[in-house]
Amino acid sequence: MMSISEPANLPDAPGTTATVLRTILWQPAGLIAVSVVVLFVLIAILAPWLAPHDPLSQSFLSINAQPTADHLLGTDQFGRDVLSRLIYGSRNSLIIGFLSPTLAALIGGTLGVIAGYFGGITDRLVTRVIDMLMAFPELLLAILIAAALGGGFWNVVAVLTVAFTPGFARVARASTMSVKEEPYVEAAIAAGLRTPIIIVRHVVPNIAAPIVVLLTLWTASAIRLEATLSFLGIGTQPPAASWGNIIREGLSNIFATSWPILAAGLAITVVVMAISILGDIMRDILDPEIN
Repeated sequence: MMSISEPANLPDAPGTTATVLRTILWQPAGLIAVSVVVLFVLIAILAPWLAPHDPLSQSFLSINAQPTADHLLGTDQFGRDVLSRLIYGSRNSLIIGFLSPTLAALIGGTLGVIAGYFGGITDRLVTRVIDMLMAFPELLLAILIAAALGGGFWNVVAVLTVAFTPGFARVARASTMSVKEEPYVEAAIAAGLRTPIIIVRHVVPNIAAPIVVLLTLWTASAIRLEATLSFLGIGTQPPAASWGNIIREGLSNIFATSWPILAAGLAITVVVMAISILGDIMRDILDPEIN
């Protein structure tokens, strides 16, 4: 018989990641949203094998063709297969949409943690830069920077990273200022732990939840902004395909065929809605003010 002093073999409590994933998948809306995002990510990864035609191949014999068995979404004004361009366009749109907020979270989160933890002149300098950048809406700031840098993949990534960094920095700063007053942080300081160890072990894990929620929500915004910049001609540059410049090219040819606009617009709408739903669900799970 087990003595009172012997610990029972209890199963480990599930981690936060497993709890969040299980909660999302148990909800019909969350399951559908995850399925949509995974589907489009797989389409982007497998684009060379899924695309029925070369997205850059032109054919003057099939300009503005309506959907057929060979061209399921028809062709554009240059005779290029719309479906193939849509599939390859998902690569630029999704990579930029996921990469830019991630970089912004790393940069802004680092600045916010430094400002919130150390305070003083460091906090004032970082706060002034954040306030200056946040005086401009993300779209306006992105347009201003993109107009100065020009189009291109990495320029668009840099533009959106700068546009989203202030928001992450403000959230990280506020969360850090709250966490550093907690007893476990004060105990770590009293124990003589070095500052980098305290930040990595005690501060960052406890401010991760709002950063992850914001990252999810702004991934949808990044996809929309990339499409907007490409539509305005200062994002992904032709002949490279993105959903935004597919709509731009289709608009100038709308009276001949509307399939490029409809297909790219639907893809943007579906992906943005799916990621927004995931962001809302994660906010409901992780935000302590809601719970």
